[in-house]
Amino acid sequence: MTGGAPRRARPIPHTAEAVAFPLGGIGTGNVSIGARGELRDWELENGPDKGRANPHSFFAIHAAPEGAQAVTRVLEARPQGRRDRDAGFPFDELAGLPRLDAARLHGEYPVVDVDFEDETLPVVVSLRAFTPLVPLDADASGMPAAVLRYRVTNPTGRAVRVTVVGSVSHTAGRGVPGPDAPWGMRATQRVRWREEGDVRGLDFDVDLPQDDPGYGTLSLTTTDPSTTAKPQWVTGYWPDGARLFWNDLVGDGLLEPEPRLTLEDRPRGLFAELDESGAAAHAPALTEDEMLAKLPRIRTGSLGIVHTLGPGASEDFTFVLSWSFPNRRRGWHGHIVFDDAPDPADPASADLGPIVRNHYATLWPDAWAAAVDLHRTLPERERATVAFVDALYGGALDPVVADAVGANIAALRSTTCFVLDTPNPALGDGPVFAAWEGSFDHGGSCEGTCTHVWSYAQTAAWLFPSLERSARRVEFLLETDASGAQKFRGNRVFGSRPWFMGPAVDGQLGTFLRLHREWRFSGDDAFLRELWPAAVRSLDHATREWDRDGDGLLDGELHNTYDIEFHGIDPLANGMYLAALRAGARMAAHLGEPERAEAWTRRADEVAAAMDAVLWNGEYYRQVIDDVDAHRYQYGDGVLSDQLLGQFHAYLGGLGPLLPEDRIDAALGAIVSHNHRPDLTAHESTQRVYAMGEEGGLLLASWPRGGRPAIPFVYSDEVWTGIEHQVATTLMFAGRVEDALRVERALRSRYDGTHRNPWNEIECGNHYARSLASWGLLIAATGAQWDGPARTLTFAPASGAEPLRALFTTAAGWGRVEIDADRLALHLDGGSLDLAELRLRRSGTDRLLARDVRLVAGSSFTAVIPDRPTDPDTTERP
Repeated sequence: MTGGAPRRARPIPHTAEAVAFPLGGIGTGNVSIGARGELRDWELENGPDKGRANPHSFFAIHAAPEGAQAVTRVLEARPQGRRDRDAGFPFDELAGLPRLDAARLHGEYPVVDVDFEDETLPVVVSLRAFTPLVPLDADASGMPAAVLRYRVTNPTGRAVRVTVVGSVSHTAGRGVPGPDAPWGMRATQRVRWREEGDVRGLDFDVDLPQDDPGYGTLSLTTTDPSTTAKPQWVTGYWPDGARLFWNDLVGDGLLEPEPRLTLEDRPRGLFAELDESGAAAHAPALTEDEMLAKLPRIRTGSLGIVHTLGPGASEDFTFVLSWSFPNRRRGWHGHIVFDDAPDPADPASADLGPIVRNHYATLWPDAWAAAVDLHRTLPERERATVAFVDALYGGALDPVVADAVGANIAALRSTTCFVLDTPNPALGDGPVFAAWEGSFDHGGSCEGTCTHVWSYAQTAAWLFPSLERSARRVEFLLETDASGAQKFRGNRVFGSRPWFMGPAVDGQLGTFLRLHREWRFSGDDAFLRELWPAAVRSLDHATREWDRDGDGLLDGELHNTYDIEFHGIDPLANGMYLAALRAGARMAAHLGEPERAEAWTRRADEVAAAMDAVLWNGEYYRQVIDDVDAHRYQYGDGVLSDQLLGQFHAYLGGLGPLLPEDRIDAALGAIVSHNHRPDLTAHESTQRVYAMGEEGGLLLASWPRGGRPAIPFVYSDEVWTGIEHQVATTLMFAGRVEDALRVERALRSRYDGTHRNPWNEIECGNHYARSLASWGLLIAATGAQWDGPARTLTFAPASGAEPLRALFTTAAGWGRVEIDADRLALHLDGGSLDLAELRLRRSGTDRLLARDVRLVAGSSFTAVIPDRPTDPDTTERP
């Protein structure tokens, strides 16, 4: 992935201040690359921290042409925006150092490229940064590290000696300012030069106990043998260290260790000692130890790489930035689940400590270990990352589909999500996925891996399925009680007492549907059998508690993802119920429970017929309620964008149409025609605003036939990206491809970097989990269905999607599929693939293309598509 690779993404100029491309693995936290090429939003310490700038952390270049004057610049475009801060730009930002004229950023997640421009600099510079992403391998994709590779090209006719140097401070040890925490730090950072084999660089830690929640390490390393370094800047009361570093770099591009690391001369104006009355004390001079204790506790170091480039030559300057903050405070400590105390009903929880370890810390005990491993495995993991990017972005999908699918993977590797190591003994040993709904700027948003939000999310299920299986174990083994009621916010993952609220109808049924998804994709019967008793209880609970009059339709007071209760009968709840019954019947039959399978099938048939008879109004499915204003927050005859949410799950789970296809088509048409607005200038909303003015978006509901309640359900006038992705996915499955693209184009145009960050779709927080519904677009476009128990892989490209070239994943292998008029080819990029059958659905026919196909990474298989359905002989071509 070194220079010259195609950049398909539209370049974003350095003036796009909203842009922040996150680097970091699953559950590790992030540091981001801004549109100017700057490091921003340092969020490494087990929580969100948007806007945080790490002191003195930047890259710079020194370019010295043979026989000409050298040029030294910070490797960032000059900052834009306001310049009237109350005290100017602070020392730590070094805003007064010379920077470059401009930059252009191209991002295809997880890879970002930045091309720098400058009239004075005698060389051409670009940056490529990424954290490895290996499909199906959550550990390899969960490294607390990022690769930053600067490519420098010499376009001149003379040799140029170039130094690229990275400077960084550690992020650990922050605390509340006070007499015991000078400079806002409760601990002092430490940095040393370190070498291990061919890995060399800066190794940071902090003088805190290793089980302290704030303990952490950080490293900046390279395997390039041609290095120069200032392992620690001078520390003093004033910014002397920065001045001395810059002088050293400008002088000859080579760095020297400082002979004296502290300048502790006492600046009396700032640090005059005071007596108890507050008057200046005439005390004797402080001792050396007392003086050093009052110095800033931040430490900064610099690592440089030096190469001489001949005329026309290019060179890569590769760094790895790694970090480790292993200890997460046990409990959510959020704003909804207030009680993180041990569960008194679980004696084992009383023995759990105040912290739980991040899973990544069990693989790499500190930042240095992560760096050494990434350097060692970089060729392999970079190849997989490149192959993934090429498969997703380089195929024949409409660019907006690839963009939506890929950009939102960032949410899965943001501070919204984390992976814990054995947080509760009831779950046994191993990693456990947990998450907020999103991330506020400086805290988590809506804790508890909320089932009614996360049931929309699809990315992890198809890209890192082991994470989703671990989450299902939490929901069914810990959060589903003996009656079958399932808490929609999980607290027992930490050993804490259950949350006080009961189930959400869409959350509980969505969890059941996701169990079917995880079992079907993995083919793991042991997993299904372990969770089956609780799953049966949960579906029986829906029938017993939510169908109050026994007519087959769920009714009554049903809590849902809009944070309110729907009354009467509505299609969101009943469509989810119908899909769950179909999925349950399939699982029951597989487990050898024919009576249960038959009962659930009969029930599903009754629900489908009743939905058509009761909820269909000739154009769409609506809520049936005697008086829409008798209960606040209903929608009645409105067009609900989520009315086919159950069908969304059914399509993704290979369950097919739940309702008559002509009515599915009509309802989808009503959603688009009534709820999608190409321009929101005249839209009136007193709710939260996620789209506005000339922007387009899909409203959660509208009332084209009148009957809008006096106070409709909360959020009804809002635009949520997750629901836009859900509707677009369902549209594409149903053959309304142009409508799907219309919705997605309006959505992603809002996230073009001008007003919003392309890699951060927001709802109630940054990197909101519902945005992960976007992966459904890839499944809909390709029609890829991997049935693990049957070992059958089927493709059914959406209308107009051929010839098709696209990414596909199965439980054990991933790669690219190519489909044209007469052939289907599979190219496996990772893992292995053992197919009993390969099938293609096209134009209403189902063709069996091959039997008994076995592939390993790097191999391919091509099948001829017969003119009519047939059973071909097995044909394998390496």
